[in-house]
Amino acid sequence: MASTTATQQPIVTVKSGKMKRILLIAAGLIVLLGAGGAGVYYYLLHKPDLGALTKASLSAPPVFFPLESMTVNLQSDDTMHYLRIGLTLKLPDQKAQAALGERMPEVRSHILMLLSAKRPEDLAGIDGKRELAKELLETVQKTGGTPDSPARVQEVLFTEFVVQ
Repeated sequence: MASTTATQQPIVTVKSGKMKRILLIAAGLIVLLGAGGAGVYYYLLHKPDLGALTKASLSAPPVFFPLESMTVNLQSDDTMHYLRIGLTLKLPDQKAQAALGERMPEVRSHILMLLSAKRPEDLAGIDGKRELAKELLETVQKTGGTPDSPARVQEVLFTEFVVQ
């Protein structure tokens, strides 16, 4: 019988710790390069416009012009109802406030006439109050300025609203 003897050579294994370290370093470098590339991309392509920033910083905050509280009788069939209302006007600047202040007696008169024509039911819900604010805005813009240049009122805000 013939026997074959083969020399067995030991199997050499690569140290797995060394290979893991190389793979972790390579993965870390890929992540860092990707994050750096994304940062450069965002900085170069999405940089805010400096003109927009200066325009936003130069625009003045609005001016709030509070009016004295007003009390008016409301239209009613059964009993006497009244409305006590406090208003504040939102204006773009001091110049608009000065122009509106010159015509304030006329503005207050028109506001009182508008309010005294209302019924308690008209003012009951949130929609009624929104509609009233819109009507007040139109009234103030018309009477607070001239026909050529109406008053520059941005919004009418309620600071007090009591219907009794």
